[in-house]
Amino acid sequence: MTVPPVELDDLADPAAGFPQATREQWRTLAAEVLRRSGWDGSPGEAEAALTTTTYDGVAVAPLYDAADLPAAPRPTRAPGPWDVRQRHADPDPAVTREAIHADLDNGVTSLWLDLKAIDPAALPAVLDGVLLDLAPVVLDAGPRTAEAAEAFLRLAVEGAAGNLGADPIGLAARTGATVDTGAAVALARRCAVDHPGLRAITVDALPYHDAGGADAEELGCSVATGVAYLRALTGAGLTAEQAFGQLEFRYAATADQFLTIAKLRAARRLWARVAEVVGGPGAQLQHAVTSSAMMTVRDPWVNMLRTTVACFAAGVGGADAVTVQPFDACLGLPDAFARRIARNTQALLVEEANVARVADPAGGSWYVERLSDDLAARAWEWFREIERAGGMAAALERVVPERLAATRAGRADNLAHRRDPITGVSEFPDLKERPVSRRPGPGLAATSGGAPGGGLPVTRYAEEFEALRDLADAQPSRPTVFLATIGPVAAHTARAAFAANLFAAGGVATVTSGPGTDPAAIAAAFRDCGTPVACVCSSDRLYGEHAAAVAAALREAGARTIWLAGKGEYEGVDATLHAGCDALGVLRATFDDLGVDR
Repeated sequence: MTVPPVELDDLADPAAGFPQATREQWRTLAAEVLRRSGWDGSPGEAEAALTTTTYDGVAVAPLYDAADLPAAPRPTRAPGPWDVRQRHADPDPAVTREAIHADLDNGVTSLWLDLKAIDPAALPAVLDGVLLDLAPVVLDAGPRTAEAAEAFLRLAVEGAAGNLGADPIGLAARTGATVDTGAAVALARRCAVDHPGLRAITVDALPYHDAGGADAEELGCSVATGVAYLRALTGAGLTAEQAFGQLEFRYAATADQFLTIAKLRAARRLWARVAEVVGGPGAQLQHAVTSSAMMTVRDPWVNMLRTTVACFAAGVGGADAVTVQPFDACLGLPDAFARRIARNTQALLVEEANVARVADPAGGSWYVERLSDDLAARAWEWFREIERAGGMAAALERVVPERLAATRAGRADNLAHRRDPITGVSEFPDLKERPVSRRPGPGLAATSGGAPGGGLPVTRYAEEFEALRDLADAQPSRPTVFLATIGPVAAHTARAAFAANLFAAGGVATVTSGPGTDPAAIAAAFRDCGTPVACVCSSDRLYGEHAAAVAAALREAGARTIWLAGKGEYEGVDATLHAGCDALGVLRATFDDLGVDR
């Protein structure tokens, strides 16, 4: 066989020789597929039918092409390994010191010290043996920032790097405290003059993420906070260049890979716009932290997968430093194994997968570029709204909490209906999982917000389902629902599995009647189960033939509530379970029917 020669022009254009496809052709084909599910729109409406919307109102289309590329420039981070930053919050100085040295010996390149958990006075012991000119240290001391900064500055050698962690607006967001930038400004002036390797201020956007905020809301709050600090610093005599050089930004990285990539890219674009207006250097120093809100207590091993995706997205998005939370972080103080997995997640991505070798790997993607641009535009609108409210400090009184509350409510509704699935919790829960326990201690979210009497709330997406699981586990015997399966196994397997999964999300077990259509036999199995709640499971055809009779037999046998897996109305059935139903509402009603005190 003779292989024809390959021309260089063919390599330059992989589509050469293929017929030119058009967006209109795609819409026609997509409409044909949609019509098979009952949709009756025109080809011109197919794209809109498949478009989804983020919590910020940004449209995510099913198809992008070169026409979607924005014209705005894309500020990028230089290629090379990002800073692997590990967080430490064990109040025992000796334990923390040992963990720090284990981290630094095994790939960690900087330290994040939670000095709300660790006594600032213990810093000399905690950092004993750490080469501060090689390992940057970032402090997070909340109301004890000034004390912690002084303790660290006494240890700082020439060339020491890191961040003193002053963030009075972030502290107000967390606790409801009054914003006072005086101490932060004083620390920034000292760093600018005496410690050029240190920054004084962290613009922490995690409180807004942990309060249920969406990505553009997190971005807008961070830009508004950064601008407020620029005003305070330049008002105190620092040049614009010095003021910009005192700020570091902290963002959440989630398992939504593309939104995280777009968020970090949009953040750099927004800050470059601020620098353009103010007249300062446009680079934004970014610290990405895997989200606390997405972490679960139940089936915590799945958190390893969530944080891996989030870390990859943070690296591809261009974060300068990344913190991967250990998978057990929301259970208490992480153990050595969890910390090792967290740092090795980064080592694998940087050293084995070579993710950091390319500057802006997602750059040029029609989808990512459009998403980044749309997210930046929405965030800029929100930033301007905050500015019109008097700036970030003033907006924290009403505008920001109200906006985040609305987003939080929308997210809660999606979580309750399982439109936002949580693997291992609302989807595919394991009722036989072994509980994982850790020494009590502050998780990242627990020390970031929600202080009694003030501040933004702290949320975790899984917490309402997990609260029902805890309640079910505390009962003398596990709450149980009877699945009345009608017909052969093939007729009821899918819907029985769906119903069992839904009930298990609240810690409720299920017992299945087995194949058959005899209402009397199904009712007898129900009586043996000893529960007052039943759920009928089968195909639509068999529902039409047998659902009413089976429901009547179940009611006669003592069923208090009868669900049906699927849609439609059938005599004797109280309500239906389907993909769009309120799963939390179903579970709470089931607990009430079973006599479980909530």
